[in-house]
Amino acid sequence: MIAWMHRTPHWVVTVVCATAAGLLLVGAVAHVTDLLHHGLQAYDWAPRWLNFYWSSLALLDLLAAVLLISGKRRGTELACAIMATDLAANWYAAYGIQHSNLAAQPGLQRLVAFTAFVLGTAPFVRRHLS
Repeated sequence: MIAWMHRTPHWVVTVVCATAAGLLLVGAVAHVTDLLHHGLQAYDWAPRWLNFYWSSLALLDLLAAVLLISGKRRGTELACAIMATDLAANWYAAYGIQHSNLAAQPGLQRLVAFTAFVLGTAPFVRRHLS
């Protein structure tokens, strides 16, 4: 590991974890809302497996947020896995199913930014968590 990663200030780790946890909680609320209003097949245009994946994020986003708030290293690992797979799923939905593009999908733009934030900060933060 690069030496300067070890010197990440504690307040930076706290801000990054709090920000990621907060945004994961926003995602969890959105997925819970979809489940309550539409059930497991919230998006009738999407295949069942994709709807199931998005529904599972109601629990996974919450779990990752709780782990990050608790200062657990597994929180960064789970957040990275969630963001990488969620971005891939949404990219597939936009391009492969809806035949859209990034410019026409502001939700996908936000997801790209959040994924970059989570994956980009994980090496700096992970080392400082238990």
